[in-house]
Amino acid sequence: MNISIRSHIFNNFKDSTKKDIRLSIDEAVKDEDEITLPGLGVFFEVLWDSSSNDKKNEIVESLYSKLKKNN
Repeated sequence: MNISIRSHIFNNFKDSTKKDIRLSIDEAVKDEDEITLPGLGVFFEVLWDSSSNDKKNEIVESLYSKLKKNN
C-alpha cells in the first residue's frame, strides 16, 4: 500500500480555515504527538518552499539558536 503523506495532509486540510490550521499545529506541538510529526513536516515543506531567501535565513537562524540553547 502506497500512501502519500503530502496528499493526505493536503486533502485533510483543503477545507480548513486559518484558525483550524493554527489549532492543529498548536495542539500537535503542545501534545508532543509523534504521530503528527510527518504532517508538521509537510507544513514546514510548504512554508520553506514559499519563503524568500531572507525568510529561510530567519528560519534557519531561529532553529540554530534554539538547538544551541538546548545543548
